[in-house]
Amino acid sequence: MKKAMLKNGLILALFALICTALVAVVNHLTADQIKQQETQELGRILQQIIPTNLHDNVIAQHCIRITAPAALGTINSMPAYIASKNGIATAIAMETIAPDGYNGNIRIIVGIDAQGRVLGVRTLAQQETPGLGDKIEIRKSDWVNSFQGMILNAATASHWKVKKDGGDIDQFTGATITPRAYVKAVKNTLNYFNQHKTDLLNQPAHCEAI
Repeated sequence: MKKAMLKNGLILALFALICTALVAVVNHLTADQIKQQETQELGRILQQIIPTNLHDNVIAQHCIRITAPAALGTINSMPAYIASKNGIATAIAMETIAPDGYNGNIRIIVGIDAQGRVLGVRTLAQQETPGLGDKIEIRKSDWVNSFQGMILNAATASHWKVKKDGGDIDQFTGATITPRAYVKAVKNTLNYFNQHKTDLLNQPAHCEAI
């Protein structure tokens, strides 16, 4: 009986070892392909939120990293991508986190021109409720386009809330937590940019595209 149990245990251990090795091999073989797909997707999103007339560089190749927990919603450093034309910085795309989404973190990227105007916003990752909170996805709704053209200053600060809270931005029917968290994250990111604009736009690239 003990011999049979030992034999079965060894077989299971060997099977687990083989499966682990196969997974490692597959991951290794597909790593470059996954990296390429991620780079292509990043490039596609950057094209959507930063107009082509504002740059002549490959934006994803001018990547910097920013550590600003209070503004960007995470203790981790976040990537940002600088657009330039004729060697002069014209815009930046900053990744940020809304940590208080209905179902957890929402990863966002915000395109901002050198004057502090929002060029575009996209959702990079989210776990919000399908049919309600997931309207932050551009393929689900054009809600994220409501940020385009907005600026943040003393005169417009009160606009940066959902309408339920007295601001100008629509909330979703049956889902206020998600858009409220999203608006707050975009506002915090824009505020950080306004405070550190010169330093951000003049940083040399010092991180990989992904």
